Amino acid sequence: MYNLYEHQQEALLKIESGSILNGGVGSGKTLTSLVFYKENFPNKKLYVITTAKKRDTGDWEEDAEMIGVTINVIDSWNNIQKYIKTEGAFFIFDEQRVVGYSAWGKAFISIAKKNKWILLTATPGDTWMEYMTVLIANGFYRNKTDFVDQHVEFDQWVKYPKIKNYHNVGKLMKLRQQILIPMHFERATTRHRKLIYSKHNDAAYNKVLKDRWNVFEEKPIENASEMLQCLRKIVATDEDRLFNAKFLMDIHDRLIIFYNYNYERDTLIQLANELGKEYWEWNGHAHDELPDTDQWLYIVQYTAGAEGWNCITTNTILFYSLNYSYKITEQAEGRIDRINTKYVDIEYYFLMSNSSIEKDIYKAIKTKERFNESAWTKRRGIQFQN
Repeated sequence: MYNLYEHQQEALLKIESGSILNGGVGSGKTLTSLVFYKENFPNKKLYVITTAKKRDTGDWEEDAEMIGVTINVIDSWNNIQKYIKTEGAFFIFDEQRVVGYSAWGKAFISIAKKNKWILLTATPGDTWMEYMTVLIANGFYRNKTDFVDQHVEFDQWVKYPKIKNYHNVGKLMKLRQQILIPMHFERATTRHRKLIYSKHNDAAYNKVLKDRWNVFEEKPIENASEMLQCLRKIVATDEDRLFNAKFLMDIHDRLIIFYNYNYERDTLIQLANELGKEYWEWNGHAHDELPDTDQWLYIVQYTAGAEGWNCITTNTILFYSLNYSYKITEQAEGRIDRINTKYVDIEYYFLMSNSSIEKDIYKAIKTKERFNESAWTKRRGIQFQN
């Protein structure tokens, strides 16, 4: 027997094969999707396509066992093409990865045409092109060409394809409303976001920004990416930031820390060793499970570990540096804000500086935009010689 929250029960009344189950991180999409399968397609084989981390944690199998469901296959998006010949099954696509017309997207369409399926996501598309693949999979359009012909106008005066405008948006809105199943619920938790400001080396920062000079490699900066990596490294490696990070690592018994770059990881491990604290990692090379000791640090690289796992044994995350993507930031925050957490107050610490780069990245996150390096330098009139 299983108990569902009201928002899960309401979603079950609306879900059909081809739906997108859209719930915030920690809203219970996994259990809801499994109940939908059990109540509607129990005689079909069940395939779950999810992230590699979530595949390996056993969370899906644990929820399935709780309600008496057997998952026949659980695999990662990296292997989705293995299942394009599968027919007559039921697929749950978790943490959707079918934006655009990529190899994954094409494999997804192929599977969708021969099976029953639903998609789970906390962050649905920001543009109509990001819905295209799901709309094709539902049979609303024959293919990409059909979708583009009906809705997309490209800018003819740029070197690379750039969308100028969308047409017949009313139809797109109607179709989205038809397939998107929201899971609204009142969280019992309260999120507290705290900005912890650190100083940075103004002289080095200005030399990079004004002189286009790489102060780490002692050479001229060649492009926007190199400039911003230098600026970010200056603020992220300042002794003042290290002091603040070390203090927060010291006063919390159990702390998750997100970072972007390898040099930040090295810094965090050095600080952990100085404090004599045990740490575990999740990144492109290390895949440690969440510790179950009384005191721990869990050091996670954004791209590798912002989604696909949950933690209800701490209420605190430290963001050592900001990520360009608001979606990744939201996913990272959601690792500890779960329906079944025992905590009421959820604490997020963002290490910041008054530098122009970090203020603008944080602004992009707050306004739900993806920060763009090239656009940032162009707005400042910065040009590079090729």
